[in-house]
Amino acid sequence: METWFTPFEPQPLTEHLPGSFPHPFDEGAPHALARRAAELLQAALRAGDIAPGLPASCLDSAEGGKMFGVLVAQAPDGRVGFLRAFSGMLAGRWDVSGFVPPLFQRDAREQLEPAGEAQVKGLWAREEAFRSSEELVSTRVAHDALTANHAAARARMRADHEARRKQRHARRAELTASAALDAESRRTALHALDQESRGDKAELRRLEAAHDEALRLLTPQRTRLERRLRAMERLRLFVCRALMKRLHDTYVVPNARGERQPLRRLYPGGEPPSGAADCAGPKLLAHALDQGLRPLALAEFWWGAPPPAGGRASGAYYPACKDKCGPLLPFMLEGLPVSAPRPFTPRAMASRELDILFEDEWFVVVDKPEGLLSVPAKDTSVEDSVQARLRTRYPDAPEVLLAHRLDLDTSGLLVAAKDLRTYAALQRLFAQRQVHKRYVAWVDGEVAGERGTIDFPMRVDLDDRPRQIHDPVHGKPAVTEWRVLERRDGRTKVALFPLTGRTHQLRVHAAHPLGLGAPIVGDRLYGHPGTRLHLHAEALAFRHPVTGQPIALERPAPF
Repeated sequence: METWFTPFEPQPLTEHLPGSFPHPFDEGAPHALARRAAELLQAALRAGDIAPGLPASCLDSAEGGKMFGVLVAQAPDGRVGFLRAFSGMLAGRWDVSGFVPPLFQRDAREQLEPAGEAQVKGLWAREEAFRSSEELVSTRVAHDALTANHAAARARMRADHEARRKQRHARRAELTASAALDAESRRTALHALDQESRGDKAELRRLEAAHDEALRLLTPQRTRLERRLRAMERLRLFVCRALMKRLHDTYVVPNARGERQPLRRLYPGGEPPSGAADCAGPKLLAHALDQGLRPLALAEFWWGAPPPAGGRASGAYYPACKDKCGPLLPFMLEGLPVSAPRPFTPRAMASRELDILFEDEWFVVVDKPEGLLSVPAKDTSVEDSVQARLRTRYPDAPEVLLAHRLDLDTSGLLVAAKDLRTYAALQRLFAQRQVHKRYVAWVDGEVAGERGTIDFPMRVDLDDRPRQIHDPVHGKPAVTEWRVLERRDGRTKVALFPLTGRTHQLRVHAAHPLGLGAPIVGDRLYGHPGTRLHLHAEALAFRHPVTGQPIALERPAPF
């Protein structure tokens, strides 16, 4: 036990111990003792003291960042200390000195994994070799070239036919109007034009028939090869799933009641997600319970380079992941008193009049304070919002609708329509990028360069809502222009010009390495929490949707 359990020095007072285990999915800050333990681990990581043979730089590469965790626990002799863990593997190793071991049964895994991985790699190699084989590649190229050539020939022929159709139409008009032709000559000339039209249709049919015949000869070969490739893919996936099930069966999960369950029994359908039980939290709890330690509090934090998708900042604390640990941790904590979860809720704001910058009979522009929702919460837990206050202010307006929104944590200019027609017109202006927006922000770091454009697609993190992540495959386009305004004390003040309106776009574009690489000061989701998010929508410019007059409004940031 002494290998992994580190007692606190000095020991904390009894009254400083948590009365119940803080909920692992809490959005709030970790318990003070868990934070104390995390800071000790962070100091060691900062000093490069990870483990023998593991340099600190192993966490700084694009794939090197890692989620770490600490578990405050009490030993049978009453001493209070903590355990350390990392999620998954660290530098390709399951076992690192000073960190708790993985949860799986070693002997069973060692019998399965090498042969299973070799089999999967062999199937993958065979599949890739066939995918790049000359037979399949040449067949695909020939098939695609045939289709492309036919489309081009068909387009050319249709263009020619359309030109001749217009000429025939003009010729028919001339023949019909001509007084110099007798009826028989006119009938003969019109018949010739009809024959020409039929000839064009026949020519198109011949082209289509030739293409169909060429496809008839080529398609069966491609179909046969594609079917073979899909069979290889299915076989590999079948073997992978079977191997994953057998690997999951090497995990037996304990809980504080002294019960034990196979991992797969804790998940719907018996299919845990990849990496389940390898997160820091389950490792820590399993080791503590197996060693007779009483778990008191858990904290997990990211350290090192952010993941490729973004959404993590070095040194920031995060709740346990609900996708992998949602069914797992509640079982492991059965038998312990556990506090109710503390979901994030905005602080109550004094009910006061909104600051109005512009108002006429069609719309109003307000300066939204930080901490006030744009619209009421979906779950009705918080009804106070800009929209609710405006509807109270204008009780006779048929509808007050926000033309756009600002995050809860963002302050600044917000436009609301007083009727549906104006709302639709304002929405069109925003959709067509005819509203010029300027934000100002302080970011936590030295930004390289003086100006630029950030352009990478984003989507919501399905496992960690409401955070957004970079996803080049499934993300939606997100573009932001930026310009440095000031540099001071390791921070940079920037002007941000969003050209699209994705959720949390500016926050993600600031924090992600593909963007500014520096989170906005006070960003609790993508950086480090503070007194407030230093992001403010300071200027709007657009043409009045009814009168057409130019509107330009500005309100300096309050920070």
